Amino acid sequence: MNTWLQTPIQAQQIQAVGITVTDVDRISEFYTTALGFEIISDLTVEDKNFAELQEYPLSKIRIATLKLGDEQIRLMQYLDIKVKPIPADSQSNDLWFQHLAIVVSDMDRAYSHLQSFGIEFISTEPQTIPPENKEAAYIQAFKFRDPDRHPLELIWFPPDKGQEKWHQKSDRLFLGIDHTAIAINNTEESLQFYRDCLGMRVDGGSFNWGETQAKLDGLPDVKVGITALRPTQGGLGIELLNYIEPANGRPIPSDLKPYDIAYVQVELIIDDINKGSDRYYRIKDPTGHSLWLISKQN
Repeated sequence: MNTWLQTPIQAQQIQAVGITVTDVDRISEFYTTALGFEIISDLTVEDKNFAELQEYPLSKIRIATLKLGDEQIRLMQYLDIKVKPIPADSQSNDLWFQHLAIVVSDMDRAYSHLQSFGIEFISTEPQTIPPENKEAAYIQAFKFRDPDRHPLELIWFPPDKGQEKWHQKSDRLFLGIDHTAIAINNTEESLQFYRDCLGMRVDGGSFNWGETQAKLDGLPDVKVGITALRPTQGGLGIELLNYIEPANGRPIPSDLKPYDIAYVQVELIIDDINKGSDRYYRIKDPTGHSLWLISKQN
């Protein structure tokens, strides 16, 4: 960890979530037609400084930025580097697991719409969290994969759950991205990093178990502790998934590179720690998930 992280930092907002893809055209078509995203930029870059920060060979990278509601993702295609696919046996408790939670206004309609795209299911079908789980009661969710096998989630919030903006009147089916969820190996260790070091606030959580969660995650006998975090300005958050059972999730490979398809990075805007110049830092959390810290000039 960088030594300057010993000084508390204030995370202001998540600017975007970047995912590595095999083909920008193919993946952006899925996100726009199946999930209602819009493309707001598409460019190709070859930047030595960027390559050095990411620790990969100099390469041309095509980057498409897509928007859904107020939130953005970046699809990043490395044009002249051979990439590794997501492992065929990847599961929800493997520590490289990271999904985007896409908020819908109607789960039944969204699920029906998605089925016409031949998606790969993680969940058996949409699940409703039972009332005995008070913190998450009646939330509806469904997990699946995009054409590159990145995990995604549809989520619907009942009136007493979720951010206020998800309950505003809208004629749109896909509303925005509530959070990116990451599998972790220790909640307290992750909280020391995200809450105590990066200044994110805890914004709820739950302990999920039983048949509903097993069907949602595609795993047997699931017990998972969930902690929601948000930056000070709200908006897109990070959700920590600590799987107690099954507890044999595999670690993030030490040789995972930014140009591999399992690679995801969160762009987090922090307060100006340089007093006058924009700076970028690539770091990893205690589990090994990647973040870009962006210190912007005030």
